[in-house]
Amino acid sequence: MGFRMGIVGLPNVGKSTLFNALTRTAAAQAANFPFCTIEPNVGEVAVPDARLDKLAEIAGSKQVIPARMTFVDIAGLVKGASKGEGLGNQFLANIREVDAIAHVLRCFDDDDVTHVEGRVDPVADAGIIATELMLADMESIERRLQNLTRKLRGGDKEAMQQERLLRAALSVLEAGRPARSVEVGEEDAKAWKMLQLLTAKPVLYVCNVDEASAATGNRHSAAVAEMAAGEGNAHVVISAAIEEEIAQLPPDEAAMFLSEMGLAEAGLDRLIRAGYELLGLQTYFTVGPREARAWTIRKGTTAPEAAGVIHGDFEKGFIRAETISYDDFVAQGGEAGARDAGKLRVEGKAYVVRDGDVMHFLHSG
Repeated sequence: MGFRMGIVGLPNVGKSTLFNALTRTAAAQAANFPFCTIEPNVGEVAVPDARLDKLAEIAGSKQVIPARMTFVDIAGLVKGASKGEGLGNQFLANIREVDAIAHVLRCFDDDDVTHVEGRVDPVADAGIIATELMLADMESIERRLQNLTRKLRGGDKEAMQQERLLRAALSVLEAGRPARSVEVGEEDAKAWKMLQLLTAKPVLYVCNVDEASAATGNRHSAAVAEMAAGEGNAHVVISAAIEEEIAQLPPDEAAMFLSEMGLAEAGLDRLIRAGYELLGLQTYFTVGPREARAWTIRKGTTAPEAAGVIHGDFEKGFIRAETISYDDFVAQGGEAGARDAGKLRVEGKAYVVRDGDVMHFLHSG
């Protein structure tokens, strides 16, 4: 499974520059993974993972297929979006369809690039979008509570659960906090997700800095880091301008350019990894002579559920999984060596897949 991350931000913060860098990177990866344009503002990009290349090298795999991540470039937001200002309604509808939000904040000073609010203050910018999303959620909740009235009178259990969760969300929103600050029990997790509240989605702040600050950050990104830590959210520092330049270079020249800038890796790689962490995702691998492939699953996924990511029939007919840890696969020079060294484990339905597991599923049918 992949997941959808929405890129949001006020106008002129570098949001589209960042998305363009992602799409160019994806186009450059076309030899192994063709860039997919689902709509003009939606693109899929390969998830960088050096482990996959190592596994393919050991197994002599003819094809390497990385995991995928979908980015959605969501229309620029302005104050009043919750009331339909600008492209407000479209913006809010697009956010409902993503799993997480990458909130791009302008963390650079440049008199040639106008700011919609007439100043550079990323923390205040974050507040504008947060407020609009909270207002939209409150309006949505009040409307839904009204619609539940008849079902509640009839004692509908599902409606009672919805009302309880909606009122819990409304309570924190009225206190100026996002819906994700509500503590949701396991028995309510599915119903909570079905509410599709905008402020329930996890947020990753993307500090778009000038080129000179790409390696170290600056006072603006430091302010965002402090805000993110206070909220329990993550942040990454990226120069969208650098990312767009890198995306147009061949791999060897890109590596040289990064080194000259004092950067260990591309910011987009860090962004994708931070997105994985944000959503509690991890990777397992299937490896053979034909292909080496990475699969994305949520942490806590069992072996049959992981098999189902490949094909639903694999989950239904699951018998067992042959599993080798990534480290053991590499240390023993592949599957045969790991088997001979007693490092290949046979796991049943209760096994919880670990990040980096190399797996082979046995199933009926």
